[in-house]
Parts: sequence; structure tokens; C-alpha cells
Amino acid sequence: MTIMRDAVADLRAVLTGPDSVLTDPDLLRAASHDEADLCPAGVPLAVVRPRDTAEVAAVMRTAAAHGLPVVPQGARTGLTGGANAVDGAVVVSLTRLKGIRVDAARSLAVVGAGVVNADLTRAVAREGLDYPPDPGSWESSTIGGNVATNAGGMCCVKYGVTGRYVAGLTVVLADGAVLRCGGQGPERTAGYDLTALFTGSEGTLGVITEVVLRLRPARRPDRTLAAVFPTVAAACRAVARITAAGEAPSLLELLDRTHLRAVEDYRPSGLDTDAGALLLAASDAGPAARAALDAMAAHCERAGASELHVATDQVEADALLAARRLAHPAMEHLAARRFPGGRGGLVVDDVAVPRDRIVELVEGVARIAQRHDVLVGVVGHAGAGNLHPVIVVDRSDPDVLARGRQVFDAIMRLGLELGGSCTGEHGVGLLKRDWLGQELGPVGVRVHQAVKRALDPAGILNPGKVVLPAHDGS
Repeated sequence: MTIMRDAVADLRAVLTGPDSVLTDPDLLRAASHDEADLCPAGVPLAVVRPRDTAEVAAVMRTAAAHGLPVVPQGARTGLTGGANAVDGAVVVSLTRLKGIRVDAARSLAVVGAGVVNADLTRAVAREGLDYPPDPGSWESSTIGGNVATNAGGMCCVKYGVTGRYVAGLTVVLADGAVLRCGGQGPERTAGYDLTALFTGSEGTLGVITEVVLRLRPARRPDRTLAAVFPTVAAACRAVARITAAGEAPSLLELLDRTHLRAVEDYRPSGLDTDAGALLLAASDAGPAARAALDAMAAHCERAGASELHVATDQVEADALLAARRLAHPAMEHLAARRFPGGRGGLVVDDVAVPRDRIVELVEGVARIAQRHDVLVGVVGHAGAGNLHPVIVVDRSDPDVLARGRQVFDAIMRLGLELGGSCTGEHGVGLLKRDWLGQELGPVGVRVHQAVKRALDPAGILNPGKVVLPAHDGS
């Protein structure tokens, strides 16, 4: 206990401000986990709130001196337990690192890890620029967390995931040293690509404090198509047709009947709750957008769409996209109503498969859900082959939890069998650590472990996440 008190005192000595080191038990409990179910979380020793890279480095030196684990956190919107604390950890909240500097001439932005995605998007829009990655949690998730998980979003079908836009990073290493990789000049080709190494590393190799992001010219307004299908498989066949034909939608999003009913119940907006699935397609190709949308509509008709509707203006298009963004909170609402009293929970799969195999994925998910008698809804970035089967569980019922875990594992196994990956954008965290091992294979796991040991020999950075170090028995 004395050692812990000394550690807290040392943390207070290196941070400025009266609320930079938090130890109130209620605050510690609140900061112990992200939004993932089925993932264990410990009670941290303290939550620290540094104001800049120098203070993060001081925290890391202090934690290393005391042998304390360190868990970086942003907005804690993650869905894999990647930000979950371990007992006695120092949780480093990066939400105060909020600087934004836009260099319009170079189409770059230098951004603090705590900047919210939507705030960055609005800031660069004022300069006539665009930052495309837009995860579903864009109104609350932070850029540091987006980079740490290599997040995607609705635009990823055309514009790719976060890593495509990361030009440079400032990272605090396990010993408190500050590494700057990449940069604001020409694209770097010298040496190892350290910027790519830390992108998607989920705080296990270093603490990202600042990001240099590439920007694009402002996009043209989208023209949006909503296509109603009798089944999810029919909607996925339309996706396969659209992508195989070489169309370039700016988004191609899928909601199944479970999600349509959940969204309509949560926030009524006139969605067809009898439909098997809704596919949202858009084009931002300017004068060519109408022709692109006509071509996508034809593919949808051939795949069995029962109804097609083109948004007449941006207000209507935004309303359709708003319904898509409500998918996760709507499913949380559904789980709460299905299992009241705080018992309802969600386990979110995040499977990316080749786009010509998404029909097999959704049909397999339906069979798995039926076999285990568990409610599973499907939503996701269908155009990128990245779908999110959402498993509804009763947290208080061990049998339901066990079946939910079996469903999750069966979907993961199916995704890998179809040539896919255990994550398309949510990261690995705790939830999918074992499945990453299966995806990588023994040699891939060994290389991950070697990188981890080289950068974090004491194993203090976000311990237990992504890949266990070799000495932990993995």
C-alpha cells in the first residue's frame, strides 16, 4: 500500500493542475473499461490526465520506475476491451490533448490524440479540406483511438481506413522516450515504416500523443440511394454485383431487419421494418453521380430489390445516414428492453471478408444464430466486406452468455474460413486476441511477440491486449 501511495504522489509531482491525477473510487470504476461486453476489466490505481507530450513522457517514466502497467485511453468508445484497465494500472486519459493545426497548403493537419473525430472534420472543412475516416462513433471517438485501432467508417469503401491518412506520429515509449516518426514533409521511405507499425498497435507499443494526418480536397455532396431487399443475402448479392462491376460508391452500408426495427423503435424515422434489409449507396462523383447511382440501382434490381428510392436533397440523404449512425445505440436500447434491469448487453463481431464472399458470411451467421437460439443483427460497411454481427445477450444468465460466446467464436471461425480477418476496424483488444493468433499463425505470433519485447521489455504497456508476450504462455 505504501508503494502505491508513493507512486500516486510521484504522479502528482510530475503533472500540473489539481485534477490531473484522479483516485476517487467511482471515477476509477467508470474509467476501468470501454464499451465491450464479455471482456474482463480491473480497477486502476489512478487515472492521469496529462496536458501534452512532455507530461505523458513524465507519466511513463514514473510508471516504469514503479513497475506499474499503463493503459492509454481516449473516449472509451471501443468495442473489444482494448482500453480496459488491469488491477493497479495507471490509466492515461489523453482527452486533454486537443490541439488542431491545419496546414492547408500542404493538405495536412497536426492533431492531438484527444481531438474528437467530428471536431477535426469540421475544422478542416472550414479550410476547404476533408478528413474521410468516419467511424460510427465519430461524434465522440478520438483521433488517438482511431489511429490506435486503425478505425474505418462508412466512407472506407472508397476512401479507406485511418492508416491511409497517417503521415506521422509522436509516440511516447515505455521508458518515457519520445519518438517522432514520419512527418510533415515528403512521404518517408527511409528505414522501417514505424508510422505504420504504431498505427493499429492499440497502445501496446507506445502512447500516441500527436498525429500528422493527410487531408483531401472537400468532397462533392453525395447522391444517396436506399434499396429495400427481402433478405440480407439478396442485399449482399447486390453489393457483390456493384463491386464486381467496378462501381465506386462513396458508401455502401447494410442494415438488416433487426437493426431496422431497433432504429425505428429507438428513433422513429419511417424505416420499413418489414424489409429483410436496407442497403444505402451513395456517390460523390459530381456530375457523374447520377449515372453512377443509376448503375447501382440496376444492380440492386437484378439482385432482387423490392423498392428503390433516391434521396431528393441533402436533408433527406443526411436523414438516411443518420439512421445508419444510430445502429449501435439503437441495438443497446433493444438489449435494454429485451433484458431490463441492466441485464442487456451486446457483443459486437467485426469480420472482414472478401466482398465476393459476404453472402456466405451472412447466410452462415443466420445459421449460427438459429443453432444457438441467440438474437444476432447484422450491420456494417458491406462495400468493404466489413460486417458487424451484433449478438444480444443477457449479462445475468450464464447460459445465455455462454451461447453468446459460442456464437461469437463461430462467426470468427467462419470469417477466417472465408479468407477474412478477425477485425476490419474495431481492433483486437481482449475480445479477439485468441482469434488474432489463429489468423497470424505461429510465425506471425512470434514476430508480434518479438516486436512487443523490443519496445516494451517489461510488458507494462496495455498488458494482455492484442498478443500475449511469449513468457505469458501464448
